[in-house]
Amino acid sequence: MEDCEIVAMYWARNPDAIAATQEKYGIFCYQLAWRVLSQGEDAQECVNDTYLAAWNAMPPHRPQVLSMFLAKLLRRIAINRLKHNLTQKQGGGAVPVPLEELSECLSGCESPENQVVARELSQTIRRFVKGLPPREQSLFVRRYFFTETLEQIAADYAMTQNHVAVMLHRTRRKLKAYLIQEGYLYETH
Repeated sequence: MEDCEIVAMYWARNPDAIAATQEKYGIFCYQLAWRVLSQGEDAQECVNDTYLAAWNAMPPHRPQVLSMFLAKLLRRIAINRLKHNLTQKQGGGAVPVPLEELSECLSGCESPENQVVARELSQTIRRFVKGLPPREQSLFVRRYFFTETLEQIAADYAMTQNHVAVMLHRTRRKLKAYLIQEGYLYETH
């Protein structure tokens, strides 16, 4: 079934939209949730919460690419679950490696006063990523949005894991320099 047909089912409030979403994107969603949480039960709950969030978001949203719409909803839900687990000491304190790698470029300010800054920062990072060469852009998105392992990325690009790691390290350095230039970070010596 095509994305536009599934989205039309959501807009028509047809409950079969969720079954169609599960059939087409269930494995994709579960894998993404698993990469963030590394826990089967939590991952499945996040997938189910994502279907509910999609149901509540359509209408008014009419996504053109349903997989990316679901991924965005799912990442937010899974990261919130991870934060909850870490707070409750259920996650053993382990943050997924891709998020840990990005920590050198981003601060974890979550206060309500910083919500506007966080939105602006998100747009700035989006501009940065769009300005990257296609291969760097793809590696960055796969690692830090879809939280894929270096092994998965390297296999898909016929590269060594070390080569992928080096490229990502260089891209993070570029991101850090870009964020300094844009005024989100200060240079440290």
